[in-house]
Formats: sequence, C-alpha cells, structure tokens
Amino acid sequence: MGIITDKNIIDKIEGALTKIRPYLEADGGDINLVEVTDKMVVKVKMIGTCSNCNVSMMTLKNGVEVAIKRAVPEVIEVIDVTSL
Repeated sequence: MGIITDKNIIDKIEGALTKIRPYLEADGGDINLVEVTDKMVVKVKMIGTCSNCNVSMMTLKNGVEVAIKRAVPEVIEVIDVTSL
C-alpha cells in the first residue's frame, strides 16, 4: 500500500486540521496527520486528552472526517491510529 505525497492534497488536509484544531485544544487535545494512503484513507493521531477521551471517535467522525472530506472530497475515510 502506497502513501500519497501530493503537496496539494496534504496542504488541504493540514488546512482542515488547522481549522478544527482550536476546538481540540480547548479540551486539552490535538491531532496530527500521520499519512494519506493511496486508497485515500487519512490516518491521524489524537494527542493529549483526545487520545483517551470517550467521545474521541465521535469527534473524529463528526468533526475531523467531515472537515477533511469537505477540503478533499476524494478522501474515503479518516482513521485514528493513536492506539496502533
């Protein structure tokens, strides 16, 4: 499985994360982009309180994934690799 390195795609995803980051930081957490697979699956790592919050999956799907898909509609899914 390959990794997407297209700067345009990465920049759009990072831009989406930058927009939602203040909400995560307000709760003592953060998020980092790990990689984008050639199947357009975005892998992220939740940091701080977000890494073990019981609503982090809801935040990931309803906040992070929506923001990223809005920026890059080709994205299929966003997954959290924090515990991997």
